[in-house]
Amino acid sequence: MTRILAFIAAFVLAAPVAAQDIDVDLELALMVDVSRSMSPAELEIQRRGYAAALRSDIVLSAIRSGPLQRIAVSYIEWAGTQAVIVPWQALETRTDLDGFADALSNAFNPTLRRTSISEALIYGAESMGHNAFHGFRRVIDISGDGPNNQGRPVTEARDRVLEAGIVINGLPLMTRDGFDNRWHLEDLDVYYRACVTGGWGSFVIPVLTWEDFSEAVLRKLVMEISGLPAGMDVVPVQYRAPESYDCLVGEKRWQERQRYWQEP
Repeated sequence: MTRILAFIAAFVLAAPVAAQDIDVDLELALMVDVSRSMSPAELEIQRRGYAAALRSDIVLSAIRSGPLQRIAVSYIEWAGTQAVIVPWQALETRTDLDGFADALSNAFNPTLRRTSISEALIYGAESMGHNAFHGFRRVIDISGDGPNNQGRPVTEARDRVLEAGIVINGLPLMTRDGFDNRWHLEDLDVYYRACVTGGWGSFVIPVLTWEDFSEAVLRKLVMEISGLPAGMDVVPVQYRAPESYDCLVGEKRWQERQRYWQEP
């Protein structure tokens, strides 16, 4: 009996211990549009804007305002597909923030085709399910300069993400710059409110000029990290889209374009 007990004890001690997720105040997926409608200069503005915000004392103070004083962040660029630029990592010190910002200066493929907000949302949610963190709050922050035109309907993806308890915030880019303005929506901010974002405390911050981008990024990061309620020019949104808004506007424009090129 003694030998049996000793064998069992040795087996238990030798068995691998399952890794425990690291608790953080927030899991934040930064989903950034790099579709072909964005110019190389605009893509650089986005990278620099996020890097500058992450280096700011305000963001560090926001992190330190949380109970655990630690968040987890990933930076993902998307178009019709997705590319992880900075994988999930914990941010709690000035060194952590500077290292994340430095990673945004790496070389990258400046433009990808199409615009699939829906698949970007699903990708962001799934990445949260496979990272090494457990956030008390989980947020997907998605920016873009046009409506969804590829993949599943955006409302289907949104609802699936919200049902998982993940909040979606939006940063619609309404500058009308870039290579291709055929996908531009005059009311892109309304589209984001009605069709893309949702969850408790979610918000939309429109960017009307590229000069406003850095300030908008800084403000939204502080709000997301601190868990502050929407205010100022931020528009809080609800779970369901208004019945009057056509959330398939992007898909319909793409179909019209395809029919035009196929006509004899």
